[in-house]
Amino acid sequence: MIKNQLNEILAQISQAEKRYARLPREVLLLAVSKTKPAQAIAEAYQAGQRHFGENYCQEALSKQKELGAYDITWHFIGPIQSNKTKLIANHFSWVHSVDSFKIAKRLSDQRASILPPLNICLQVNISGEHTKSGIKLAELAELSQSIASLPNIILRGVMAVPEPELDFEKQRQPFRILHQAVAELNNSALDTYSFGMSADLDAAIAEGATIVRIGSALFGSR
Repeated sequence: MIKNQLNEILAQISQAEKRYARLPREVLLLAVSKTKPAQAIAEAYQAGQRHFGENYCQEALSKQKELGAYDITWHFIGPIQSNKTKLIANHFSWVHSVDSFKIAKRLSDQRASILPPLNICLQVNISGEHTKSGIKLAELAELSQSIASLPNIILRGVMAVPEPELDFEKQRQPFRILHQAVAELNNSALDTYSFGMSADLDAAIAEGATIVRIGSALFGSR
């Protein structure tokens, strides 16, 4: 079942890439595996999926231990607690949910020097929702500049989870605004746009997403 779902999602991504003049395989599928058992991740891996996103540190570490034989690239995409930064810094290749200089510095300071630099994205609260994590769009330029010199991490781009919209054009708007804001920073190192989920996948790809995060459409509902 997971293999069939994976193929359907990859086909949808490919069709959207063609529709919006994106390059083939320019958009990476990040399988959101939070709350899913290691066996489901193994099944997706055997079907060809390599990048997996987790929201909860302890849950992820347990799965990483169980799946140690698999060449998985692990992404942390959930809220970051200060007391978990050392574990996150040393057990993931990507962190999508950085929303302060304090967290960025802790990840940098605690990343083992024998590991390659940690790829990070700044989470932007693009819809201004009080219940969502992330920095304000107006803070993006200053924060991206202030963390640029930190060792052991590389700022790769931004992550966002806009307020849900049913209208396609309304779905596109926040992604377009964020993409433009990053472009205005004029920093060629910022090449990653982590946005788009099952409900707004096409809108995200239309507006420049390079990583789309898909969970229930791949693994089934929780």
